[in-house]
Amino acid sequence: MSNVVDIESVFPIMGVQDNAIISKMGDYTIGFKVTLPEIFTLDNSEYEAFHQAWIKAMKNLPKHTVFHKQDWFVKETYKAKFDKDHSNEHTGFDAPQNQKLGQDFLSRSSERFFNERPYLYHTCYIYITKKPAYRKISSSVFSTLTRKNIVPQDVLDKGVQSEFFDSIGQFKRILEDTGFIKMEQLTTDEILSKNEKAGTLERYLYLMRENEVPTIKQVQVKPDLRIGDDYCTIYTLGDANNLPPACGSRLTYDKLSTDRTRFSIGFASAIGLLLPCNHIYNQFIFIDDAEVTLRNMERKQLRLNSLSGKSRQNGIARDAVNSFLNEARSTQRLPVKAHFNLMVWTNNVEEQKDLNNMVSSAIASMDATPKRETWCPGAIYWGGLPGNEGDFPANDTFDIFLDQSTTFLNLETNYQTSIPGVGIRMVDRISGMPVDVDISDEPMIKGIVTNRNKFIVGPSGSGKSFFTNHMMRSYYEQGAHCVLVDVGHSYKGLCDLVGGYYFTYTEENPIKFNPFYIGEGDSLDTEKLETIKTLLFVLWKKDDEKSSRSEYVALSNALQIYFEKIDNDKSIFPCFDTFYEFLKNEYKPYLLKENVKESNFDIDTFLYVLQPYYKGGEFDYLLNAKEDLNLLAQPFIVFELDNIKDHAILFPVVTMIIMEVFISKMRKLKGIRKIILIEEAWKAIAKAGFAEYIKYLFKTVRKFFGEAIVVTQEVEDIISSEIVKEAIINNSDCKILLDQAKYKNKFGDIQRLLGLNDKHASIVLSLNKNNDPKRKYKEVAIILGDYAKAYGTEVSLEEYLTYTTEQTEKVKLWQYQKRWGGDLKKAISEMASDMRNGTLK
Repeated sequence: MSNVVDIESVFPIMGVQDNAIISKMGDYTIGFKVTLPEIFTLDNSEYEAFHQAWIKAMKNLPKHTVFHKQDWFVKETYKAKFDKDHSNEHTGFDAPQNQKLGQDFLSRSSERFFNERPYLYHTCYIYITKKPAYRKISSSVFSTLTRKNIVPQDVLDKGVQSEFFDSIGQFKRILEDTGFIKMEQLTTDEILSKNEKAGTLERYLYLMRENEVPTIKQVQVKPDLRIGDDYCTIYTLGDANNLPPACGSRLTYDKLSTDRTRFSIGFASAIGLLLPCNHIYNQFIFIDDAEVTLRNMERKQLRLNSLSGKSRQNGIARDAVNSFLNEARSTQRLPVKAHFNLMVWTNNVEEQKDLNNMVSSAIASMDATPKRETWCPGAIYWGGLPGNEGDFPANDTFDIFLDQSTTFLNLETNYQTSIPGVGIRMVDRISGMPVDVDISDEPMIKGIVTNRNKFIVGPSGSGKSFFTNHMMRSYYEQGAHCVLVDVGHSYKGLCDLVGGYYFTYTEENPIKFNPFYIGEGDSLDTEKLETIKTLLFVLWKKDDEKSSRSEYVALSNALQIYFEKIDNDKSIFPCFDTFYEFLKNEYKPYLLKENVKESNFDIDTFLYVLQPYYKGGEFDYLLNAKEDLNLLAQPFIVFELDNIKDHAILFPVVTMIIMEVFISKMRKLKGIRKIILIEEAWKAIAKAGFAEYIKYLFKTVRKFFGEAIVVTQEVEDIISSEIVKEAIINNSDCKILLDQAKYKNKFGDIQRLLGLNDKHASIVLSLNKNNDPKRKYKEVAIILGDYAKAYGTEVSLEEYLTYTTEQTEKVKLWQYQKRWGGDLKKAISEMASDMRNGTLK
């Protein structure tokens, strides 16, 4: 007699109708695909609120209902995408060609770097089954898997069906109202398989990946459970004796906790995303008639009492049942039956021992006792089939209160990505899986923040320069215009690679500008004229000198006539030299002719004071640049102020030009993101009297699709600066913190000044405490309103060489660049290749 059974003859599902699974025993099942909160993002109070919502939602389900939550964790690898350009998907703006060229190089190197990186892919389903009141109890020896003939016993009453649907709607609404979870009802097309995609029924039956093409596999249930080539092992929590002595809505995750903060994870997280193997976590809660359950337990207690004299175990069991009954009656808790199991599989039989150790350790970390199911794993596997929950073997369940049973639910999922290609590429904290993180537009759309401004704080060595380089490169590739003000040459490599303008001061190549030049796409408007006038007054007058109305009018007229002249005579190059010559040779006689008195405008004094900026003067280079002129059209500009931040003349002039450049972009580039990032230079800018400019930027830039970003290093900067406290922090809805371990004793001051709550503090202080030693990365905490999450900044070797500030590496890269005729991309590629091969020259 053959032991082979045609699966159709024992298959318990009659069909799917109106998006509901109908079993041959008359059970009616509604399924949902569920999106859970991201792991490492909830705090103690949020876990407790989520737990209470589960209890409240399940109390709305009618009697004779089975709640089945099925979490799939499947090992996958990241698949590189080399043929997609998402630069205009989110903003409607298409990046210029030169920006796409930079994207081709660094983005492709990033895709290659992450290609084939393993991670655990999570999908979650909830199935709610309504059993007929007459439904017989199943056991592991009386299952549809072992029956020869199955005939529907009854047709579901329409009134009962309507009541069930109403309760399902309430269940869904209660959970979604928490804001932690999203539920989408599975449709008939998603439950049943198609030619190109397996449905949820066939996916579970044959252990197929999501979106996998349906394939029929042989299912073996004895002596061991085997599905196709996969060897399956089931570990159960189906006995109260194996449960932990205490359970709750959360656990303290010691690996990310500190002596002053407790980092929380879900109670069942150890057998969820933190278990790195292929597994399904099935969670069953059976809601029956509570009064019937308690009456049965009363009878059981009486039986045990009568037998307690013959066995101490009977007396212990009697006392346990009595305590359960007392608690149920006194606290009005809902008694239910529950079962939890892990189904683990691998196609390599030699891995089974390692998996056994891994799973046993994970279950033991919950203070529970793992039990490997060997007697009848097939019945438990069969009971987890969507729609067949009513046939789950009752002898593998245990009595528990609803409050306690819900603590065993898996509450978290993977990090979620924003629109692919939008935002910053970061990695999650578990496997290093790359995710795109939009910290500008998506939070605005969702109402999480009211502006896009950012405040970044991180001590030396925390990875601050890498993160800011990575962030600015991401914005640049997506079409943004970026203006960076730096004091440490942190952005030289990135600026050179993307072909941006890099303004810095050296004796050999002093910093040069040309505020008189009008580039393509620019125009001589009132704002341009006002900027030049203000600059001229800064050069002419001391800080305590006031300008008169007549001087203002005289300069306005001079500029108007000068620009009319160069507009008519294209041979004249607009710059300070030609303007100075115009004043001396043409405007001075004009003033004499118009009888303008010296007291109204002393042009001789004006020319004398500004002579150092004319040809042959000490600063004749400053305002007469003939290259890097079209600042409005250049999308990546770096002003490096390290050598002039204390210069009494150069620094104010350069600062004013920076203001003019960004404000011009802000007002003239419609529909294009504009970003100004001010590194430690903000301190010098504020001291130089331009604090009001910083305040103005942070308050108004959001109106022009722009964002202002300030980066600081020292804690004292935050505590002592009124600019930071009043202007920057209050107008920065996004706060980005890197490793604060150096300042953990002062972190209370930082927390108070930045307005961080305890949840934010626990995430910030957890940074880099549990990093994977096999990978090179630093973590960063991103706080958006009340929302906070930590990510890793991990980049390819090509990106690393672009961003690095290590002097020895920069020198070596310069040597490669010289060897390749100045081609920086080629130099980076070759140096990265040699570093990977261990042949660095």
